[in-house]
Amino acid sequence: MSNSFGLPIFRGLSGYRAAWVRGDISAGLSIAAVGLPSAIAYPAIAGLPPETGIYASIAAPLAYAVFGDSRRLIVGPDAATMTVLAAAIVAIAAGVPASAGIDPAGIAAALSIGVGVLCLIARVMRLGVLATFLSRPILAGFFAGISVSILIGQIGRFTGVRIEADGLLAPLVELLQKRDLIHWPTVALALAMFALLQVVKALRFPVPGPVVVVAAAVALSALFDFKGMGIAVVGDIPTGFPTLALPPLASLPIDGFLLGAASVFLVSFGSGIVAARSFGARIGEDVDANGELSGLGSANIASGLFGAFPVSFSDSRTAINLSVGGRSQLAGVVSALALIATLLFLNDALRILPVAALAAILAAAAIGLIDIAELKQVWRISRMEFVFALITMWGAISLGVLNGVVIAIAATLVYLLRNMMYPRDAFLGRIPGRDGFYKLHRRADAQPVPGLVLWMLEGSLLFFNTDYVHDRLRAIIAELPKDTRWFILDASAITQMDSTATAMMDEIREEMAACGIELGLVEVHAEARVLLERAGVIDRIGAGRVFDDLDDALQAFGDQDIKDGAAGR
Repeated sequence: MSNSFGLPIFRGLSGYRAAWVRGDISAGLSIAAVGLPSAIAYPAIAGLPPETGIYASIAAPLAYAVFGDSRRLIVGPDAATMTVLAAAIVAIAAGVPASAGIDPAGIAAALSIGVGVLCLIARVMRLGVLATFLSRPILAGFFAGISVSILIGQIGRFTGVRIEADGLLAPLVELLQKRDLIHWPTVALALAMFALLQVVKALRFPVPGPVVVVAAAVALSALFDFKGMGIAVVGDIPTGFPTLALPPLASLPIDGFLLGAASVFLVSFGSGIVAARSFGARIGEDVDANGELSGLGSANIASGLFGAFPVSFSDSRTAINLSVGGRSQLAGVVSALALIATLLFLNDALRILPVAALAAILAAAAIGLIDIAELKQVWRISRMEFVFALITMWGAISLGVLNGVVIAIAATLVYLLRNMMYPRDAFLGRIPGRDGFYKLHRRADAQPVPGLVLWMLEGSLLFFNTDYVHDRLRAIIAELPKDTRWFILDASAITQMDSTATAMMDEIREEMAACGIELGLVEVHAEARVLLERAGVIDRIGAGRVFDDLDDALQAFGDQDIKDGAAGR
């Protein structure tokens, strides 16, 4: 079902069956239980109050249930997105006049709306392809860098020391200088909770580790009065659901706001679709990137309007939904209702939750972002892609997360351009007694046709690689046998061509003609042919030297040989 704007409505609930109710309710309660610890912990990455995470975990799933494209994907707070958000908030806050007052929560809400609007614009323009703009190796490197940033950010919460420095080494140096202020009970609790997470994971305990940690930490805090011992606790959390309000968009610097929103959008959507497609493949459900832009955009706008922050597709919540048996977006709705009940009735328990326990959850989540297996596979498959992954990781760690996004984009562009600047080529020949044409470097039994060169270029021919192709052709011409009369360029793999390429083609035609060689073309794509015709290259080559396929070119060359032989007699 869609509205007049083409947005899907209740697609995640379409065709609902009564038999699904029990599974959806169980899945929704499980999602809420698993999502609550991260909902409280993740806002700390961006310096936001814990309730904003709960608000995001309520508003976003409700909006996605209405406008989302998938039945079983669950949206919510995401560690990687929060880290980019933290950097964006800092950058925007630096441009806000001191007299205007800086409200990180208001900036986060505004960015959430900005991300949602970008999603909807991308949906209208069918830019779902942006999801694949950051390759998996570059994302793996970027997330590894982000994980280090998150770990460094937990130093203060692990030690009870107020750390004001930013960067990689500066916080460690500051901790060393303030070592006398380390609160050892906080350190002991944080390490104990982190160890508990690892034990629960290793034992494959049926209850997720963060849920166990939150329950244990709250119980211990009530039993031993952690607040009285000097261990920081979450403190007061507003009771009830937030009110609908528009954040102060007008007071934010437009350049910083747009850059921040674009960075968060690219990372949250790019990484989210990677996770969504992996889950989709597992359950046999196709994930339409353009369709998901509607749901994710609506979820982010709703999150921002209710005072929260940008969200993405949550791998942990989606995994729980699938494992428990959720069949529709009713599971997301139930999880949101369960969190509303938590705000109303479990506020006292959340108030005494130790911050050190949340730091342990964040540290474990950060380590989980480092995909060692993926990096090893990239190393095995392509050393060059591994280098780009390391560059992206270095950028996120050394130059900051927001600059890391720019470096990730730049690394992607450089990698693409490098591959396109040096297109592969091959000489073609025949195998006696067989039809077709074969690459000479692959088949030892393939033989060139005497007097005829069949050459294939594999890649686009554009302004940035024409010099390389020109030099390559000159080198080939210099080494051709003296009896070469025709040079046929197989253009079947040239998908794009521009005016610079047509000029180069005309120059190479002249250089070949000076050597007594005729240039011919085979299987020229329609768009490329139009450009060559407008440039007059086709006329100068001659219509009789432009062929539909290689067989036609070979036949014409043979006919020309016969004519030349008859003329010689």
